Amino acid sequence: MIHDEIVPVLDFGSQTAQLICRRVREAGVFSVLVRPDITPAELSAMRPRGIILSGGPASVYDDGAPSMDPGVLEMGVPVLGICYGMQLACKAMGARVSRSDNREFGRASLDVHRRSALFEAIPERTTVWMSHGDQISDLDAAQLETLASTPTCPFAAARSREDSDRSFFGVQFHPEVTHTPHGVDILRNFLYEICGADGNWRMSEFAEAKAAEVRQQVGDKRVICGLSGGVDSSVTAALLHMAIGDRLTCVFVDNGLLRKNERGLVETTFRDHFKLDLRVVDASEAFLSDLAGVEDPQEKRRRIGSRFIDVFKESAEDIPDAHFLAQGTLYPDVIESGHGHSGHAANIKLHHNVGGLPEELGFELVEPMRELFKDEVRKLGEVLGVPDQIVWRHPFPGPGLAVRVLGEVTPDKLHVLRECDEILLEEIVAAGLYRKTSQVFAVLLPVKSVGVMGDGRTYESVVALRAVETQDFMTADWARIPYDVLARTSNRIINEVRGVNRVVYDISSKPPATIEWE
Repeated sequence: MIHDEIVPVLDFGSQTAQLICRRVREAGVFSVLVRPDITPAELSAMRPRGIILSGGPASVYDDGAPSMDPGVLEMGVPVLGICYGMQLACKAMGARVSRSDNREFGRASLDVHRRSALFEAIPERTTVWMSHGDQISDLDAAQLETLASTPTCPFAAARSREDSDRSFFGVQFHPEVTHTPHGVDILRNFLYEICGADGNWRMSEFAEAKAAEVRQQVGDKRVICGLSGGVDSSVTAALLHMAIGDRLTCVFVDNGLLRKNERGLVETTFRDHFKLDLRVVDASEAFLSDLAGVEDPQEKRRRIGSRFIDVFKESAEDIPDAHFLAQGTLYPDVIESGHGHSGHAANIKLHHNVGGLPEELGFELVEPMRELFKDEVRKLGEVLGVPDQIVWRHPFPGPGLAVRVLGEVTPDKLHVLRECDEILLEEIVAAGLYRKTSQVFAVLLPVKSVGVMGDGRTYESVVALRAVETQDFMTADWARIPYDVLARTSNRIINEVRGVNRVVYDISSKPPATIEWE
């Protein structure tokens, strides 16, 4: 394993399962997601300090609901069950789980009744985030005792009684989300007060371990890295260069869907700074031809992914001994594509870099950052010495501007969007807001509106501006950009970009919206 102190998280399909891992890592203990049906023997081989059972969308009594080996609870290792994980464990120990007359979704007031190690230094009354329709009862049958309750959930937290052979703790709420103010403190109590963790995991150790893992995976073969110039692929390239040196060849594909001046920036940055073997392939005509007449966003992503694979296959023919393709896949990509460990995560949207490659391509996949969030990637980039202007660059989707031109993608629409996006970024940087926002971009809408310019009527395109703030890109809130910055941006776009006469600002959070519009 990557570290000798580890807390595995059994993934039962929650959209925030990986967020649990992230909180544990932030606390200084390494954590990974594992499949829900992992055996006690497999867990024991990890020598875990503790085990966490995630939440999930199912009910424990549903047909096909994810389950676990009851032996996990008998390993002599502290176990923390969260929401569904608590219910599943309590059911396995003999408690009763049933549908409640009072569902809890959102904030709830928690009253702590027993001051145990889990609630050490936590206020006796605090706010927690609930998301459940089932509740636990008959705790005595499972040798459990109540620790906390809410007005409608009498067993909101519980633990094994002192006369029990188990070390189990369960919470019905979600301590991993920011809506539970003391959630991080509760997780730290579990890690340090209950599991006795040392907390010495660092990103530098992850980099060294992943580099060793890559060397073991690829042997003496050559790796091709799909380089876009964004944070994810750049850090991937830096990590691979650290691992295998000149056996890395980076391929940058100009798909015709890039931001303004993107190609030149990538060429100068990576050839001059990293001294990498960089091949640039201009496939813009092929990509745009594939997208002609296509309006459905999933179909856009599918076609872009298909062409992406074709281009790499052709490029690889000129790279001798290339057996592996590296991609900067992150965990939010995996979750949104429905590839969680439990098999129960929803498919929100397709990502062209998730799900493996077709056999006919002839490459094996290398995804060293598949378990990381965006903020962890930035930390990794700093450890690897990637320049700040790259590490802190805002994310750019793999399908490029194709998913920011709503509806059919054409060269004229791409030109309009590039100019609008460039103006928006210029104003955000000038206002000192670039590092204070997580992602900022423009979207060209498939509608036109009536306007007046001079004394004449116009009927032109509408552009939406999107700016969000987030830590992990699994959830996000819209950024409160000052009105004067928005006003300058709107004024410049309408005056400088022909074909646009109206600018709107997106104030949707994620969820229910996603960050990208498509």
